[in-house]
Amino acid sequence: MRRPTARAYAASAAALAALLTLVPAAQADSTDLTAVATTVIEKVPYAMDSSNQAAWWTPAATYKGRGQYTYFAFNEPGATAATHRPAIARRDPDGVWSRLPLLDKSGQQAEFADDNGHNQPSVARDGSGRLHVFASMHANPWRYFRTEAPGGDVTDHAAELPDQGVGITYPIVTTAPNGDLYLAARVGAGADQRPGKLYRWDNAAAQWSVVATFAGALNRSVYPDDLTVDAAGRVHLLYEWAKAPATGFRHQLSYLRYDPATGAFTDSAGAAATTPVTPATSDVIQDLTAGEEWSIDNAYTGPAVQSAKLTLDGSTPKVAYRYRSADSGGDFRVYYASPSGGDWARQTVYAGGPTTAALGITWDEADAGRVYYVTGSGTDRVFAATAAGSTWTSQSAAPGVSADRLAVRRDSDGNDVLYLPDTAHGSLYYGRR
Repeated sequence: MRRPTARAYAASAAALAALLTLVPAAQADSTDLTAVATTVIEKVPYAMDSSNQAAWWTPAATYKGRGQYTYFAFNEPGATAATHRPAIARRDPDGVWSRLPLLDKSGQQAEFADDNGHNQPSVARDGSGRLHVFASMHANPWRYFRTEAPGGDVTDHAAELPDQGVGITYPIVTTAPNGDLYLAARVGAGADQRPGKLYRWDNAAAQWSVVATFAGALNRSVYPDDLTVDAAGRVHLLYEWAKAPATGFRHQLSYLRYDPATGAFTDSAGAAATTPVTPATSDVIQDLTAGEEWSIDNAYTGPAVQSAKLTLDGSTPKVAYRYRSADSGGDFRVYYASPSGGDWARQTVYAGGPTTAALGITWDEADAGRVYYVTGSGTDRVFAATAAGSTWTSQSAAPGVSADRLAVRRDSDGNDVLYLPDTAHGSLYYGRR
């Protein structure tokens, strides 16, 4: 179904009424009141369910054909307030939106129970133009939908996946330069451990296979955060650890790299890693700090990691993450990390108040790193931070839009494409900057 082009407008970052609280010392966030960041914003012309919110998901994909195409996987309202119906909103290069519902085996739009933080969709486009969506799984068997060809219906293909009948949670997916897909997910629903697995879609053979159980340990659960593939085809993984079986607060944010050419896994320094890695053998970006405990108490108030995202400078990983330390006043601050001298160097991006479990990070040679985060309150809540040395400066990334969640994909033209849910008003916005 075709819809008219959504109204687009260019907005400049409005001057904030007061400076955000600054972090002492050099690694500090500030708010630049004079710089102007131009963002194109469009409201996606379809109703969005309030359950369309997560931190781990990969709900946006882009493709360069005759121009830039954008695909947003999202939850539409279901038949009742406690349900949702997954769909894809597709934006063509002319700015025209169309809607692709996910169809079950009966040919009807699939519908699932709401489960905030779990039952949200991830999407990718393979090298043959097929769209792949993983939706609404919290220790459920595969709920996987794809098209048979470009422009086709998005239908149930769950039977094509390995590990049938096993509970799947947190599916994140990305496209490799050769058109293959890589998928990471937490697999299983055991009380004693829940490992992370990596899967590959062979685009030429149109077939899924297991690459490896990349992380797992007794009494620990793996929380996939992000994955991306570099120009040489190496897969970069970002994940957290938690005490099994599950908790809202995690620890020891970690990194791992996989090379399909050799079948080998390595850390950020290139040292060989034996899979499944454990907390003791992982390449840990953010280790435990004073007062940090492994707990499954969702009222736990101590130090913890909650949400992280990954990008690449060539083949070098760059990471944005949220961490609550003993001295942060209960707030999750935003940090940036990159490999340095066999370890990870970390900088504070934002420490001016509460943040939401939503992050993005992109990289280019001209602008270097750009970290996106969402504040806990305010008229403008989505901000983009850039660094001069170790000092990070923030600007509103979506002026006038009260989005409270976030995802970001960088398209092949060098634009950051923003996926901006406003859950309070049932609206999804497209941004480009």
